[in-house]
Amino acid sequence: MPSDPRQRRAARHAQPAGEPAAASPRKKPITVDRITDAALQVVAGEGYDALTIRRVAAVLGTGPSSLYAHIVSKEDIDDLLVGRLCSEVVLPEPDPATWRKQILDVYAQIRDQYLKYPGVSRAALGVVPTNLSTLRVREGLLAILLAGGIKPQSAAWALDALSLYVSAYALEQSLVQQRRKHPDQEWVLGREELIRRFTALPADTFPQTRRYAAELTSGTGHDRFEFILGLIMDNLTQPRDAWQREVRHGGHQNS
Repeated sequence: MPSDPRQRRAARHAQPAGEPAAASPRKKPITVDRITDAALQVVAGEGYDALTIRRVAAVLGTGPSSLYAHIVSKEDIDDLLVGRLCSEVVLPEPDPATWRKQILDVYAQIRDQYLKYPGVSRAALGVVPTNLSTLRVREGLLAILLAGGIKPQSAAWALDALSLYVSAYALEQSLVQQRRKHPDQEWVLGREELIRRFTALPADTFPQTRRYAAELTSGTGHDRFEFILGLIMDNLTQPRDAWQREVRHGGHQNS
């Protein structure tokens, strides 16, 4: 501090009292929410393949050891990511009259959340859901299926099948979109080029592919997504006993 009183007075006027000129801003504490935010930032900007504990720590301006006070492993981050995305999903009150539409709407929300973050659905494929936000969505989907008259065992297995398809669909879409950004990825073809290649195949080896090239490459937007979910849901309402008897009977004939 200056020894001259006038200099000390000038120093006081140059900065507010109690605020040293060289004081550095306090770092925000590391929290689970901030870790999740940083992880989503990495995935949104660089893709899921870039997501590591070290990379998340770098975004937060700290070292990996700081994160281990809040998480155990990379799988913990996966669980947090899926939970955060599921927390954005709006669940309807189960309605027996519109249960198919409700299931489609909820899974469309999940799909769209996954598509915002390239490849993030891989986290859902590799994690057993334990996050409360994830379980909330699963509870809501189960309630909708049960309200639609689906038996509990069928509803439980249908949830697995539907969730698996939605995650795989979103992953495929993300991979295609990422590869389209690179000119050297020539195998990502448009529909017209696919039809041209299919119809040019040898007729004696690929007669059906040549004939139905248009059908094989049809569908815009999420047409196929809605078709597959509808296929699964429609099958849930079919009599299972008759189907099982038919399978067993056919098996005996072929034995």
